[in-house]
Amino acid sequence: MALDYKLIGERLRKARIKKGYTQEKLAEVMDLSIAYVSRIENGKTRLNLKRLNEICTLLDTSESYILNGVSDNSSSYLNNELSSILQDCSSKDKELIYQIATIISDKNK
Repeated sequence: MALDYKLIGERLRKARIKKGYTQEKLAEVMDLSIAYVSRIENGKTRLNLKRLNEICTLLDTSESYILNGVSDNSSSYLNNELSSILQDCSSKDKELIYQIATIISDKNK
């Protein structure tokens, strides 16, 4: 599966804004150029895992969220994943998944 750098950039931009940083401030703190930060956020450049980790640490976000859109820090992180899987299933497959989930749920009560 290829990485979607545009989507990664969008998630980084949202995390930056949520943290209250401008592109200029992020660039200054990370010792990067503003143009480089802009290219990351626009998905026009690839960043290595070390740089991703540094940015995520500064922005208090997880790499898993930036890369996959899933944060394991959230109690409902699987909801999006399950919903995505179900969208691609036929009605018959959805029924089977429902039956299996019901069996597992009843077993855990």
